[in-house]
Amino acid sequence: MATRVHRPREDAEFDFILGMSQVPVLAYFTGTWPKAIEPCRAMDLVVGDIADDYTGCLTAVRADITRCPAATERYGITAAPSCVLLKEGQPVAHGTGPMTVAELRQFLDGHL
Repeated sequence: MATRVHRPREDAEFDFILGMSQVPVLAYFTGTWPKAIEPCRAMDLVVGDIADDYTGCLTAVRADITRCPAATERYGITAAPSCVLLKEGQPVAHGTGPMTVAELRQFLDGHL
């Protein structure tokens, strides 16, 4: 995964990253239960590619549902992987389930 993807260890760190970002934030939520592991690993690669492609235009944040429960609840996350695009801290788009690079690019381009 690209080094441009932030990996907060807790809600406070997640909120700090959001507050410091001057560009829209792609927050994607992952899980560690058996059915979520493979789709979340696939999304790690996809988001890493996207983070490289959108450098300077987007901040990518990978949040573990169990480590960031307040953010998970705040954005209505009920499955992993899930994506939320945030502008100025407000959600403007949601996506659930694994996506390809092309699908995630389309998701972003429709809202950036």
